Amino acid sequence: MKLVVVSAGLSVPSSTRLLGDRLAAATAGRAGGSVDVRVVELRDLAVEIAHNLTNGFPGPALSAAIDDVTSADGLIVVTPVFSASYSGLFKSFFDVLDQGVLAGKPVLIAATGGSGRHSLVLEHAVRPLFAYLRAVVVPTGVYAASEDWGAEGLAERVDRAAGELAALLPAPAAAPVSSSAPEAAVPAQPAADRAAQPVAGQTAQPVAGRAAQPVAGRADGFHVVPFEEQLAALRP
Repeated sequence: MKLVVVSAGLSVPSSTRLLGDRLAAATAGRAGGSVDVRVVELRDLAVEIAHNLTNGFPGPALSAAIDDVTSADGLIVVTPVFSASYSGLFKSFFDVLDQGVLAGKPVLIAATGGSGRHSLVLEHAVRPLFAYLRAVVVPTGVYAASEDWGAEGLAERVDRAAGELAALLPAPAAAPVSSSAPEAAVPAQPAADRAAQPVAGQTAQPVAGRAAQPVAGRADGFHVVPFEEQLAALRP
């Protein structure tokens, strides 16, 4: 299972990257099984994104990031708030993706900002963007203002959103069930022995022209003659 975090943070260290890491760890813990978490730092791709917008050709690093996003089972996207909306770098990255690559893909949206007054950016800007891209956006978005770090409420929102994303990810592959031990092979019975056994409910009949030979230990006193011997006895 592959989970990709797209972080548009610009500073180092970045609260945007920190929020993305927390959401990824919580989602991996709720998903169960083996989760391959990869992080796409848009700060490192800014020049290649700009070149792609002008010439239409992605560079090698941008191509690798696009491949990660395209092949991901789920996405966590985190942007800082610039001018009451997502950042231009964040929007530019999703502008260079091919149309339809996010259709049906589970996405958890998150944002960071300096004030709680920008918390609605997730609902009026980020969620409509991914709805247009036909992604499946989880109900809970996570916004973290400067005062939220270390305060009550952020951890609960992170855990709730992570649980919603984990529920949309593919179930981990079940362990193969060991097959039961093979039954012992029954040795094949020779044809002559099979011919010598009477059918259940029937009594062996003596061959015409031959006296029945009693067999020791048999209650009926008859001996079953193989077909080849019966045929030979009928010949002149």
